[in-house]
Amino acid sequence: MDKNRCGWCKGDTLYEAYHDHEWGVPVKDDELLFEFLVLETFQAGLSWITILKRRENFRVAFDHFDYQKIAIYPESKILGLLQDEGIIRNKLKVRATVTNAQAYLNIQKEFGSFSSYIWAFVDNEPIINKVIHYKEAPANTPISDAISKDLKKRGFKFVGSTIIYAFMQATGMVNDHQLDCFRYHQV
Repeated sequence: MDKNRCGWCKGDTLYEAYHDHEWGVPVKDDELLFEFLVLETFQAGLSWITILKRRENFRVAFDHFDYQKIAIYPESKILGLLQDEGIIRNKLKVRATVTNAQAYLNIQKEFGSFSSYIWAFVDNEPIINKVIHYKEAPANTPISDAISKDLKKRGFKFVGSTIIYAFMQATGMVNDHQLDCFRYHQV
């Protein structure tokens, strides 16, 4: 028997696997948080499935999202990324990833971890919403506005409120699974 899932992922096995095993699961690991931040940055203006299909390519291209390496990428590496057909070759997004890795390291120095910093915005507990249909979930909230504003102040790029809200959903800072979704009570 088919599991009842959120409407946005139905009909695509890659989407369903991402939904069933990752989306909305609370992430407190700095390496994985950075990966989601990078992927959400590249997703801006595109569909999430486009990013999911290229996720492994992104992992290889960006040294498995090792933000310490990315923070010191030389120009030659950046130019190489802009030629990599396996990823989204957007110059501003590629350069933003390097800038964001540098800012990420600064947050870790200040707060001990990026996780401590980001999860403090939700008092270290996921926000549990009651979404009946996935299209009812907000695109942004006052909390995503505040995070976006603070990240920008700290030098991050491509961290608008909508991108940050999608990041919050992906990393389980907010549970926007539909009430009738089998994952709603599991995350």
